[in-house]
Amino acid sequence: MPHLGGRKMGWAELGEYLGDPSQLAGIDRLEYAEGPERGVELLRFRTGSGLDFDLLPGRGLDISHATYQGLPLAWISATGIPHSAHFEPPGLGWLRSFYGGLLSTCGLLSAGAPGTDPEHDTLYAGIGTEDSAVVKLGLHGRVNNTAARNVAADCHWDGDDLLLTAYGRVREAIVFGENVELVRRVLAVAGEPTLQIHDEVTNRGHAAMPHMMLYHLNFGWPVVSPDSVLLTCAQHVEPRDAVAAPGLPDCHGFVAPQASYPEQVYYHQQIADAAGFCHAAIVNRDLRGGFGIGLTYRGATLPELVQWKSMQRGTYVCGLEPANCRVTGRADERAAGRLRWLQPGEKVAYDLMLTVLDGPAAVQAFEAQLQR
Repeated sequence: MPHLGGRKMGWAELGEYLGDPSQLAGIDRLEYAEGPERGVELLRFRTGSGLDFDLLPGRGLDISHATYQGLPLAWISATGIPHSAHFEPPGLGWLRSFYGGLLSTCGLLSAGAPGTDPEHDTLYAGIGTEDSAVVKLGLHGRVNNTAARNVAADCHWDGDDLLLTAYGRVREAIVFGENVELVRRVLAVAGEPTLQIHDEVTNRGHAAMPHMMLYHLNFGWPVVSPDSVLLTCAQHVEPRDAVAAPGLPDCHGFVAPQASYPEQVYYHQQIADAAGFCHAAIVNRDLRGGFGIGLTYRGATLPELVQWKSMQRGTYVCGLEPANCRVTGRADERAAGRLRWLQPGEKVAYDLMLTVLDGPAAVQAFEAQLQR
Protein backbone atom coordinates (compact mmCIF):
# COMPACT_ATOMS: atom_id res chain seq x y z
CA MET A 1 0.00 0.00 0.00
CA PRO A 2 1.57 3.36 -1.04
CA HIS A 3 2.26 6.10 1.50
CA LEU A 4 2.02 9.83 0.99
CA GLY A 5 2.98 12.11 3.86
CA GLY A 6 2.95 9.11 6.19
CA ARG A 7 -0.69 8.27 5.29
CA LYS A 8 -1.67 5.03 3.58
CA MET A 9 -3.90 5.29 0.52
CA GLY A 10 -5.31 3.05 -2.17
CA TRP A 11 -4.00 3.10 -5.70
CA ALA A 12 -7.21 4.66 -7.02
CA GLU A 13 -6.85 7.58 -4.62
CA LEU A 14 -3.17 7.84 -5.40
CA GLY A 15 -4.09 8.29 -9.05
CA GLU A 16 -5.32 11.78 -8.21
CA TYR A 17 -1.72 12.76 -7.52
CA LEU A 18 -0.33 11.44 -10.82
CA GLY A 19 -0.22 12.76 -14.35
CA ASP A 20 -0.13 9.14 -15.55
CA PRO A 21 0.05 5.79 -13.68
CA SER A 22 3.38 5.07 -15.42
CA GLN A 23 4.90 7.54 -12.97
CA LEU A 24 4.81 4.71 -10.44
CA ALA A 25 4.05 1.49 -12.33
CA GLY A 26 3.83 0.29 -15.91
CA ILE A 27 5.19 -1.89 -18.70
CA ASP A 28 7.97 -0.61 -20.96
CA ARG A 29 8.71 -2.16 -24.38
CA LEU A 30 12.48 -2.28 -24.91
CA GLU A 31 14.93 -4.05 -27.19
CA TYR A 32 18.58 -5.07 -26.88
CA ALA A 33 20.84 -3.41 -29.43
CA GLU A 34 24.07 -5.45 -29.61
CA GLY A 35 25.74 -8.81 -29.16
CA PRO A 36 23.87 -12.11 -29.17
CA GLU A 37 21.04 -10.21 -27.46
CA ARG A 38 20.54 -7.94 -30.48
CA GLY A 39 16.86 -7.89 -31.44
CA VAL A 40 15.64 -9.50 -28.21
CA GLU A 41 12.50 -7.63 -27.18
CA LEU A 42 11.52 -7.33 -23.55
CA LEU A 43 8.50 -6.12 -21.63
CA ARG A 44 9.77 -4.55 -18.42
CA PHE A 45 7.18 -4.75 -15.66
CA ARG A 46 7.54 -1.99 -13.03
CA THR A 47 5.06 -2.90 -10.31
CA GLY A 48 5.58 0.08 -8.01
CA SER A 49 6.14 -2.31 -5.12
CA GLY A 50 9.88 -2.55 -5.75
CA LEU A 51 9.45 -5.67 -7.90
CA ASP A 52 10.60 -5.24 -11.52
CA PHE A 53 11.00 -8.05 -14.05
CA ASP A 54 11.64 -8.53 -17.78
CA LEU A 55 9.28 -10.67 -19.89
CA LEU A 56 10.73 -11.92 -23.21
CA PRO A 57 8.24 -12.30 -26.12
CA GLY A 58 10.96 -13.76 -28.35
CA ARG A 59 11.94 -16.38 -25.76
CA GLY A 60 8.61 -18.07 -25.04
CA LEU A 61 7.30 -15.20 -22.87
CA ASP A 62 9.72 -16.28 -20.15
CA ILE A 63 11.35 -14.00 -17.57
CA SER A 64 15.02 -13.04 -17.46
CA HIS A 65 16.11 -10.37 -14.96
CA ALA A 66 14.05 -9.71 -11.84
CA THR A 67 14.86 -7.38 -8.95
CA TYR A 68 13.26 -6.15 -5.77
CA GLN A 69 14.28 -2.70 -4.54
CA GLY A 70 17.55 -3.16 -6.41
CA LEU A 71 18.26 -6.65 -5.05
CA PRO A 72 18.57 -9.36 -7.74
CA LEU A 73 16.21 -12.30 -7.41
CA ALA A 74 17.22 -14.43 -10.39
CA TRP A 75 20.46 -16.09 -11.38
CA ILE A 76 21.76 -14.94 -14.79
CA SER A 77 24.21 -17.18 -16.66
CA ALA A 78 27.35 -16.22 -18.58
CA THR A 79 25.52 -16.69 -21.91
CA GLY A 80 23.60 -13.45 -21.49
CA ILE A 81 20.17 -13.48 -23.13
CA PRO A 82 20.78 -14.59 -26.72
CA HIS A 83 18.24 -14.15 -29.48
CA SER A 84 16.41 -17.39 -30.26
CA ALA A 85 18.17 -17.42 -33.67
CA HIS A 86 21.24 -18.65 -31.77
CA PHE A 87 19.41 -21.70 -30.39
CA GLU A 88 21.29 -25.00 -30.78
CA PRO A 89 18.69 -27.75 -30.23
CA PRO A 90 20.74 -30.99 -30.44
CA GLY A 91 22.07 -32.66 -27.30
CA LEU A 92 23.12 -30.17 -24.63
CA GLY A 93 23.05 -27.21 -27.04
CA TRP A 94 20.17 -25.69 -25.05
CA LEU A 95 22.76 -24.69 -22.44
CA ARG A 96 24.41 -22.27 -24.90
CA SER A 97 21.32 -20.05 -24.78
CA PHE A 98 20.22 -20.82 -21.21
CA TYR A 99 20.26 -17.41 -19.55
CA GLY A 100 18.84 -18.82 -16.33
CA GLY A 101 16.57 -15.95 -15.34
CA LEU A 102 13.56 -16.03 -13.10
CA LEU A 103 11.82 -18.42 -15.51
CA SER A 104 12.90 -20.62 -18.41
CA THR A 105 9.99 -22.84 -19.42
CA CYS A 106 10.86 -26.38 -20.56
CA GLY A 107 8.61 -28.39 -22.90
CA LEU A 108 6.16 -28.62 -24.59
CA LEU A 109 6.72 -32.16 -25.90
CA SER A 110 9.87 -33.00 -23.98
CA ALA A 111 11.78 -31.76 -20.95
CA GLY A 112 14.78 -33.00 -19.05
CA ALA A 113 17.75 -34.93 -20.42
CA PRO A 114 18.39 -35.24 -24.17
CA GLY A 115 17.86 -38.53 -25.93
CA THR A 116 15.44 -40.31 -28.24
CA ASP A 117 11.97 -41.77 -27.84
CA PRO A 118 11.75 -44.62 -30.35
CA GLU A 119 8.07 -45.37 -29.75
CA HIS A 120 7.10 -41.81 -30.61
CA ASP A 121 9.32 -41.78 -33.72
CA THR A 122 6.84 -44.10 -35.47
CA LEU A 123 4.72 -40.99 -36.10
CA TYR A 124 7.37 -39.86 -38.58
CA ALA A 125 7.98 -43.22 -40.26
CA GLY A 126 8.22 -42.98 -44.04
CA ILE A 127 9.23 -39.32 -44.08
CA GLY A 128 12.52 -38.74 -45.92
CA THR A 129 15.41 -41.08 -45.23
CA GLU A 130 15.50 -43.80 -42.61
CA ASP A 131 17.78 -41.67 -40.42
CA SER A 132 15.42 -38.70 -40.51
CA ALA A 133 12.73 -40.76 -38.78
CA VAL A 134 14.83 -40.88 -35.60
CA VAL A 135 13.84 -37.77 -33.67
CA LYS A 136 16.60 -36.53 -31.39
CA LEU A 137 15.25 -34.76 -28.33
CA GLY A 138 17.50 -31.98 -27.06
CA LEU A 139 17.81 -30.87 -23.46
CA HIS A 140 14.58 -29.33 -22.10
CA GLY A 141 12.74 -28.93 -25.40
CA ARG A 142 12.12 -25.91 -27.62
CA VAL A 143 9.53 -23.64 -26.02
CA ASN A 144 12.03 -21.35 -24.25
CA ASN A 145 13.59 -20.55 -27.63
CA THR A 146 10.33 -20.06 -29.55
CA ALA A 147 8.94 -16.59 -30.21
CA ALA A 148 5.39 -15.73 -29.18
CA ARG A 149 2.63 -14.43 -31.45
CA ASN A 150 -0.27 -12.09 -30.69
CA VAL A 151 1.69 -10.49 -27.86
CA ALA A 152 -0.24 -7.82 -26.01
CA ALA A 153 0.64 -5.81 -22.91
CA ASP A 154 -1.64 -3.45 -21.04
CA CYS A 155 -2.08 -1.51 -17.80
CA HIS A 156 -5.63 -0.77 -16.71
CA TRP A 157 -7.71 -0.05 -13.64
CA ASP A 158 -9.94 -2.74 -12.15
CA GLY A 159 -11.70 -1.02 -9.29
CA ASP A 160 -8.97 0.16 -6.92
CA ASP A 161 -6.33 -2.08 -8.54
CA LEU A 162 -3.99 -1.10 -11.36
CA LEU A 163 -3.35 -4.32 -13.29
CA LEU A 164 -0.24 -4.96 -15.38
CA THR A 165 -0.91 -7.77 -17.85
CA ALA A 166 0.73 -9.48 -20.82
CA TYR A 167 -0.57 -12.17 -23.14
CA GLY A 168 0.76 -14.23 -26.02
CA ARG A 169 0.72 -17.55 -27.89
CA VAL A 170 3.67 -19.90 -28.42
CA ARG A 171 3.29 -22.79 -30.86
CA GLU A 172 5.47 -25.89 -31.26
CA ALA A 173 4.72 -27.49 -34.61
CA ILE A 174 6.25 -29.55 -37.41
CA VAL A 175 4.80 -30.74 -40.72
CA PHE A 176 3.42 -34.31 -40.35
CA GLY A 177 3.81 -34.11 -36.56
CA GLU A 178 2.95 -32.08 -33.50
CA ASN A 179 0.93 -28.87 -33.32
CA VAL A 180 0.81 -27.87 -29.65
CA GLU A 181 0.09 -24.35 -28.43
CA LEU A 182 0.88 -22.54 -25.20
CA VAL A 183 -1.20 -19.49 -24.27
CA ARG A 184 0.39 -17.49 -21.46
CA ARG A 185 -1.06 -14.71 -19.33
CA VAL A 186 1.15 -12.83 -16.88
CA LEU A 187 -0.39 -10.59 -14.23
CA ALA A 188 1.00 -8.21 -11.64
CA VAL A 189 -0.98 -5.87 -9.41
CA ALA A 190 0.59 -2.47 -8.86
CA GLY A 191 1.84 -2.06 -5.32
CA GLU A 192 2.08 -5.81 -4.66
CA PRO A 193 5.41 -7.75 -4.77
CA THR A 194 3.91 -10.69 -6.68
CA LEU A 195 3.52 -11.98 -10.20
CA GLN A 196 1.12 -14.60 -11.48
CA ILE A 197 1.38 -16.89 -14.49
CA HIS A 198 -1.59 -18.69 -16.02
CA ASP A 199 -0.77 -21.08 -18.88
CA GLU A 200 -2.99 -23.16 -21.10
CA VAL A 201 -1.47 -25.84 -23.33
CA THR A 202 -3.68 -27.25 -26.10
CA ASN A 203 -3.08 -29.99 -28.63
CA ARG A 204 -4.18 -28.30 -31.88
CA GLY A 205 -3.23 -31.34 -33.97
CA HIS A 206 -5.05 -34.53 -34.90
CA ALA A 207 -3.01 -37.15 -33.05
CA ALA A 208 -2.26 -37.67 -29.38
CA MET A 209 1.01 -36.07 -28.33
CA PRO A 210 3.35 -36.55 -25.34
CA HIS A 211 3.37 -33.47 -23.14
CA MET A 212 6.14 -32.61 -20.68
CA MET A 213 6.11 -29.28 -18.84
CA LEU A 214 8.68 -27.94 -16.39
CA TYR A 215 8.97 -24.41 -14.99
CA HIS A 216 12.71 -23.79 -14.55
CA LEU A 217 12.76 -21.06 -11.84
CA ASN A 218 16.34 -19.99 -11.09
CA PHE A 219 17.26 -18.16 -7.88
CA GLY A 220 20.68 -16.67 -7.24
CA TRP A 221 22.54 -14.50 -4.77
CA PRO A 222 21.48 -12.92 -2.42
CA VAL A 223 18.32 -15.06 -2.25
CA VAL A 224 20.68 -18.05 -2.31
CA SER A 225 23.57 -17.77 0.16
CA PRO A 226 25.18 -19.78 2.98
CA ASP A 227 22.58 -18.13 5.25
CA SER A 228 19.64 -19.34 3.13
CA VAL A 229 17.27 -22.26 3.53
CA LEU A 230 14.84 -24.05 1.25
CA LEU A 231 11.36 -24.32 2.77
CA THR A 232 8.86 -26.84 1.36
CA CYS A 233 5.73 -28.75 2.27
CA ALA A 234 7.27 -32.00 1.02
CA GLN A 235 6.53 -35.33 2.69
CA HIS A 236 9.41 -37.10 0.94
CA VAL A 237 12.61 -36.11 -0.90
CA GLU A 238 14.40 -38.37 -3.39
CA PRO A 239 17.80 -37.81 -5.05
CA ARG A 240 17.93 -38.10 -8.83
CA ASP A 241 21.08 -40.22 -8.89
CA ALA A 242 24.17 -41.41 -7.03
CA VAL A 243 25.82 -38.00 -7.39
CA ALA A 244 23.01 -36.30 -5.48
CA ALA A 245 22.46 -39.03 -2.89
CA PRO A 246 25.26 -37.98 -0.46
CA GLY A 247 23.87 -34.44 -0.33
CA LEU A 248 20.32 -35.50 0.50
CA PRO A 249 20.54 -34.67 4.25
CA ASP A 250 21.67 -31.14 3.37
CA CYS A 251 19.52 -30.48 0.31
CA HIS A 252 17.59 -27.71 2.12
CA GLY A 253 20.76 -25.77 2.95
CA PHE A 254 23.48 -23.98 1.00
CA VAL A 255 27.23 -23.37 1.28
CA ALA A 256 29.69 -20.78 -0.03
CA PRO A 257 30.73 -21.08 -3.71
CA GLN A 258 32.93 -24.12 -4.34
CA ALA A 259 35.75 -24.68 -6.83
CA SER A 260 34.05 -27.90 -7.93
CA TYR A 261 30.46 -28.90 -7.28
CA PRO A 262 28.69 -31.41 -9.57
CA GLU A 263 25.05 -30.42 -9.91
CA GLN A 264 22.63 -32.10 -7.52
CA VAL A 265 18.98 -32.76 -8.32
CA TYR A 266 16.22 -33.78 -5.91
CA TYR A 267 12.53 -34.61 -6.25
CA HIS A 268 10.36 -33.12 -3.48
CA GLN A 269 6.98 -34.80 -3.12
CA GLN A 270 4.81 -31.86 -2.02
CA ILE A 271 1.56 -31.95 -0.06
CA ALA A 272 -1.11 -29.64 -1.46
CA ASP A 273 -3.23 -27.47 0.82
CA ALA A 274 -7.05 -27.59 0.97
CA ALA A 275 -7.28 -25.38 -2.13
CA GLY A 276 -4.97 -27.67 -4.11
CA PHE A 277 -1.88 -25.44 -4.03
CA CYS A 278 1.67 -26.41 -3.10
CA HIS A 279 4.17 -23.96 -1.60
CA ALA A 280 7.95 -23.62 -1.41
CA ALA A 281 10.38 -20.79 -0.71
CA ILE A 282 14.05 -19.92 -0.48
CA VAL A 283 14.81 -17.48 2.34
CA ASN A 284 18.03 -15.75 3.30
CA ARG A 285 17.63 -15.66 7.10
CA ASP A 286 20.43 -13.12 7.57
CA LEU A 287 19.29 -10.47 5.07
CA ARG A 288 16.72 -7.87 6.21
CA GLY A 289 15.54 -10.15 8.97
CA GLY A 290 14.49 -12.64 6.32
CA PHE A 291 14.46 -12.09 2.55
CA GLY A 292 13.56 -14.44 -0.25
CA ILE A 293 10.94 -15.53 -2.71
CA GLY A 294 7.93 -17.79 -2.27
CA LEU A 295 6.49 -20.10 -4.90
CA THR A 296 2.86 -21.24 -5.07
CA TYR A 297 1.56 -23.58 -7.77
CA ARG A 298 -1.34 -25.93 -8.46
CA GLY A 299 -0.26 -29.43 -7.49
CA ALA A 300 -2.76 -31.43 -9.54
CA THR A 301 -1.16 -30.51 -12.86
CA LEU A 302 2.41 -30.11 -11.53
CA PRO A 303 2.90 -33.14 -9.26
CA GLU A 304 6.73 -32.92 -9.18
CA LEU A 305 8.90 -30.26 -7.54
CA VAL A 306 12.43 -30.65 -8.89
CA GLN A 307 15.28 -28.94 -7.05
CA TRP A 308 18.39 -28.15 -9.11
CA LYS A 309 21.30 -27.19 -6.88
CA SER A 310 24.73 -25.95 -7.94
CA MET A 311 27.12 -24.33 -5.48
CA GLN A 312 29.93 -23.99 -8.01
CA ARG A 313 31.73 -20.68 -8.52
CA GLY A 314 29.94 -18.74 -11.25
CA THR A 315 27.09 -21.24 -11.35
CA TYR A 316 25.83 -20.50 -7.86
CA VAL A 317 22.15 -21.21 -8.23
CA CYS A 318 19.19 -23.12 -6.88
CA GLY A 319 16.41 -23.95 -9.28
CA LEU A 320 12.90 -24.80 -8.11
CA GLU A 321 11.06 -26.52 -10.93
CA PRO A 322 7.38 -27.44 -10.64
CA ALA A 323 6.78 -30.05 -13.34
CA ASN A 324 4.51 -32.77 -14.66
CA CYS A 325 7.55 -35.01 -15.19
CA ARG A 326 10.97 -35.93 -13.90
CA VAL A 327 14.16 -34.91 -15.67
CA THR A 328 15.89 -38.06 -16.98
CA GLY A 329 14.21 -37.84 -20.38
CA ARG A 330 11.01 -38.73 -22.21
CA ALA A 331 11.83 -42.39 -22.77
CA ASP A 332 12.35 -42.83 -19.01
CA GLU A 333 9.03 -41.12 -18.27
CA ARG A 334 7.26 -43.42 -20.71
CA ALA A 335 8.89 -46.50 -19.18
CA ALA A 336 7.91 -45.38 -15.66
CA GLY A 337 4.29 -44.83 -16.71
CA ARG A 338 4.41 -41.11 -15.85
CA LEU A 339 4.38 -39.66 -19.37
CA ARG A 340 1.49 -37.24 -19.83
CA TRP A 341 -0.42 -37.26 -23.14
CA LEU A 342 -2.66 -34.67 -24.77
CA GLN A 343 -5.42 -35.97 -26.99
CA PRO A 344 -6.48 -33.92 -30.04
CA GLY A 345 -8.19 -30.76 -28.79
CA GLU A 346 -7.31 -31.48 -25.15
CA LYS A 347 -6.24 -28.58 -22.95
CA VAL A 348 -4.41 -28.46 -19.63
CA ALA A 349 -3.97 -25.37 -17.44
CA TYR A 350 -1.14 -24.39 -15.10
CA ASP A 351 -1.07 -21.71 -12.40
CA LEU A 352 1.95 -20.31 -10.56
CA MET A 353 2.57 -17.31 -8.34
CA LEU A 354 5.86 -15.84 -7.13
CA THR A 355 5.94 -13.56 -4.08
CA VAL A 356 8.85 -11.56 -2.74
CA LEU A 357 9.23 -12.18 1.00
CA ASP A 358 10.72 -9.07 2.58
CA GLY A 359 11.17 -9.09 6.34
CA PRO A 360 10.28 -11.48 9.16
CA ALA A 361 6.52 -10.87 9.02
CA ALA A 362 6.31 -11.80 5.33
CA VAL A 363 8.49 -14.87 5.84
CA GLN A 364 6.47 -16.05 8.84
CA ALA A 365 3.19 -15.59 6.97
CA PHE A 366 4.46 -17.73 4.10
CA GLU A 367 5.84 -20.38 6.45
CA ALA A 368 2.38 -20.65 8.00
CA GLN A 369 1.05 -21.76 4.59
CA LEU A 370 3.59 -24.61 4.57
CA GLN A 371 2.21 -25.95 7.84
CA ARG A 372 -1.44 -26.19 6.83
